[in-house]
Amino acid sequence: MFKNKQSLLNVALFTCASLLSSLAQARYYDDVIASGYIKIGFYKDFPPYSYLEEGKPVGVDVEIAKRIATGLGVEFQPHWITPDENLEDDLRNNVWKGHYLDKNEENPLALKNIADVMMRVPYDREYSYMQDSTGAVINDMVVMFGPYQRESWQVVYDGRKMDDVSTLAVFQYHPIGVEIDSLPDFYLTSAFGGRMRDKTHHYTNAREAFAAMEKGKVDAVMAMRAEVDWLVARSKDPNFKLASNGYPTMGKQKWDIGMAIKHTYRQLGYAVDDIVAGMVRSGEMEKIYNQYGLRYELPGFYQEVSQQ
Repeated sequence: MFKNKQSLLNVALFTCASLLSSLAQARYYDDVIASGYIKIGFYKDFPPYSYLEEGKPVGVDVEIAKRIATGLGVEFQPHWITPDENLEDDLRNNVWKGHYLDKNEENPLALKNIADVMMRVPYDREYSYMQDSTGAVINDMVVMFGPYQRESWQVVYDGRKMDDVSTLAVFQYHPIGVEIDSLPDFYLTSAFGGRMRDKTHHYTNAREAFAAMEKGKVDAVMAMRAEVDWLVARSKDPNFKLASNGYPTMGKQKWDIGMAIKHTYRQLGYAVDDIVAGMVRSGEMEKIYNQYGLRYELPGFYQEVSQQ
């Protein structure tokens, strides 16, 4: 009798595990279409890409997401992402597994509230196939696809305080603001033998750094190009000028941005990729960026195709 009870218990446990597993999954293409909506994930409070304005989702990535939903003939639903320690954590928590604390309010058994598609993921083959110390591919549970923008770093400076930024070495003498723990932070505090370290001021994000420049606390800011473009456009101050300097020894200074889905949902990825590629080729993507006061640069994939 014990064996029979144990067998029944095993079956019950297996059934519950299977149920939880099915509740935890993102969705296949057919499921998305049948449901009438697609849940697209982007980073919370991250202008000009994704943020709330008067309680409504806005930003470049939000506009792209809405067009993806329209192209699929479904409703757009936002999935807001709070950054974890690194991108691998963000992909795990929001694309293929979910966070163990992130429960579904309507169904307490559903532990994993995740997106069908995640925006603003590096489209980089080296990163996609990066391996851990055992040789296992770290990001094997996701597919990164659909490059839609090329991003880079940008310095903006106050023309009343500086005549030019021909080289970053000028920041041995002029204070510059950066987001703490960002690549510009690490670069400016270590390059040129650390001679710019004392002049590098740290802020929570690019917006706070820019606000400090507006108040005269720093003479320049270094952040992502789109962030700088957006801040300059909003300020409407002609004294804030874009530098054209390079970044010696910084490594990769331009990178492509794309999307990610769980590896088992490639059909959905193909459909989304077709919509985004059409936007890039038609010029609609550039119009979205221009709408927010941003410069647009084609991803490397499209630049290579146009040169062939």
